[in-house]
Order: sequence, then C-alpha cells, then structure tokens
Amino acid sequence: MSNHDNARDNALRAAALNYGVAPTTINKIPAIPSPHEKGHSCKGACGQPGHGVYDATTNAAHVRRLFQLAPKAVGYLVACGGRHVGLDIDVKNGINGYETLARLGREHGFEIPQITTTVFTPSGGAHLWMTVPEGVVVPNSVGRLGDALDVRGTGGYLVGPGSIGRSGEYTFHPKIGYTEPQPVPEQLLALMLPPAPVVRPQRRTSPTPDAAGRALAGLVTVVLNSAQGGRNAALYWSASKAWAHVADGHVAASDVEAELISAAVSVGLGEAEARRTVASAGRGVAA
Repeated sequence: MSNHDNARDNALRAAALNYGVAPTTINKIPAIPSPHEKGHSCKGACGQPGHGVYDATTNAAHVRRLFQLAPKAVGYLVACGGRHVGLDIDVKNGINGYETLARLGREHGFEIPQITTTVFTPSGGAHLWMTVPEGVVVPNSVGRLGDALDVRGTGGYLVGPGSIGRSGEYTFHPKIGYTEPQPVPEQLLALMLPPAPVVRPQRRTSPTPDAAGRALAGLVTVVLNSAQGGRNAALYWSASKAWAHVADGHVAASDVEAELISAAVSVGLGEAEARRTVASAGRGVAA
C-alpha cells in the first residue's frame, strides 16, 4: 500500500472516531493549495477546498475527495478545538520538553494522565490528546507553557498517527494505541488559558451635572433673582431657552415645567399664570 493510501485509510479511521481530518504533505502542512490570493481571510465559506485546518471533516466521502485532490499527501492533520486539545512535546536542539512538563507538574501540583492517547513523533517527542470542559476555548500557543511545549487548541491541529514526515512516521504509543483522551489537569488547563485581563481601579470622582442640566439650573436662577415687575418676563425668557434644550433632546419637558414653575411660584407669581407663561414660551419655540 502506498504512503498516500495508508494516510487516507488512517484518516478515515480517525474520522470514524469523530475527529476532523484533512490531508498533509511530507512537510506536515496542508496538502491542498489555497484557491485565494495571499492575504485572504476566508476560512472555507467559499465552499472550495484549500483552507488548511478549516477543510477538516469527519465525513468519509469528503475525506476521500480531499485525498483525491491531494495525490502527494502522505499524512493527515487532526483538527483541534471544541473539547479536543493537544499538547505537543518536543525534543530538539538540546531542549527536552518532557523535562519542562515534569518541572511544571512539580511546581503547580499536577500529573499528566498516564492513559491518554499518545502519538510519538519521529524526533522523539510526543503529542498528548486530551479534553477540556464544554465551552472552554483553549488558544494555540508556542512555548508559552515552557521550552519545547506547544498547545494546539482552536484553529490548530496535530499530525495524525500513520502520517509520514521527513523524519519518519507518527505512531501511536505501542502499549496504549488509541484510547479515550483524558481531561487536562485543572492546574495545567489554567496555564493553557490566557491570563485574565488586568482591571485597574478607576479613581472616584464626585458626580457633576451634565451641560444641559447646568443650563437649566442657570435659567431657574434667573427666575429666582428676577425683580418685582419683571418676573413674568424673566420666566418667559428662561422658559424659551429651556424649551430649546427640550427640542434638542437634552432636557425633559417635565423637568422644564416643574423647575421653572416652582421657581416662579417661590418668587410670588401665581401657579396658573406661571403655567400659562411657560406654555406660551414653548409654543413660541415650536413656531
């Protein structure tokens, strides 16, 4: 059997387990070229293949079609996201991701489940398949947990077992094979998630009236300070200005009437007269 057909059959087995898959090249990248120009933002909404991890499907017929469109594919990707996340442990350039993970476990008090799906990489590293609670969104990260530890979350993918890369084949743990992925330890999950935003306390300030409120208060003052014999004229003038604010939507009509009529009555005008004057000023502004 060719490497292409072997990758397709392994991808079909993963799809049957409800993992989204798509073909990859020997360089571990999606095998179907994009139908768009560089810089596009399409994630498959156009309906054409060639969108990388967004091509991933669990439909067997669609898997076969993708591999037909990628005759040079020798591997497949397993999409992460939803409840499925991957921890990519590297061993390269003198850095050992297993040691980094062990140190994190000691520092934060967690242990990795011993029986979870584990895929060994040709370089001596491993991909651990694990789960997170429903609704928790884990982002991709490279080295944020520590040296040689990468997280594959929403929008990311792992190379599937049975795939061929330039350094060799990706294989299941020989003693475990495929098994139900286990939950990420809570302490490790907290490290995988982005830090909560820092909320800085705001300096408290005394509340101040808005500009329209200050204007109405000033107009009320004009009425309160008006001299005998000119109080009705002062009320009419102040009401005209106030109704203009009402027309602009900055002051409520009920506030204008209540405040100005109360001020007019307090300086000696009759309530009925004050109401007529305020109403007359309102008609004048409307006209």
